[in-house]
Amino acid sequence: MIFHPCRSAKSIFSHWLLMKQYHLLPDQSVQPMPRGDHVLNFSDTEEMIDDNQLQDPKDEILEHELAIADRRQKREIRHLENEIPKWQVLVDSVTGISPPDFDNQTLAVLRGRLVRYLMRSREITLGRATKDNNIDVDLSLEGPAWKISRRQGVIKLRNNGDFFIANEGKRPIHIDGKPVTKGEKAKLNNNSVVEITGLRFIFLINQDLINVVRTEAAKIGVQ
Repeated sequence: MIFHPCRSAKSIFSHWLLMKQYHLLPDQSVQPMPRGDHVLNFSDTEEMIDDNQLQDPKDEILEHELAIADRRQKREIRHLENEIPKWQVLVDSVTGISPPDFDNQTLAVLRGRLVRYLMRSREITLGRATKDNNIDVDLSLEGPAWKISRRQGVIKLRNNGDFFIANEGKRPIHIDGKPVTKGEKAKLNNNSVVEITGLRFIFLINQDLINVVRTEAAKIGVQ
């Protein structure tokens, strides 16, 4: 018997692999699906699945980090909640119809063109708020404040009912047109004009509340 030269063992094996790839070998024929009650349907298969096996395995390191982040956020929320009563200056937008300037907690108001700052403690700080610098009155809310020092000044109410402003910044603060340089102080009267690097404010005093302060100070002085 004479074989064709191309019918080598290598070529026959390659042909067999090709038939196997396309499932053409006799032992690769598709078997008919079984019939009867033992045939599983989709619902049966779904019931056999264990939901616990589908869950991702717990990552203890990730769980620990998430727990730490959760505790940190809760601490920050509690801190902010505790700080709310301590905020002594409120900022209101100035509109055409403004709310009353004073209430029974507002000692004075620093009114600008866009915002007004309510002074509700005997001492407040003025300046330019930054990420690392917290102050009571952020003057940047009123306008350009890049020339203003981060801590430009302090407004204090004395026991006798007088308000004074102290300049702690590099640039002068003008009170009713008079410059107050760094380290100096000036008295603030009702309707005093406060100018800081182009930003202009009117200082308004709650006379009724200040009279109460003066009365209480006088009683203490008599005692």
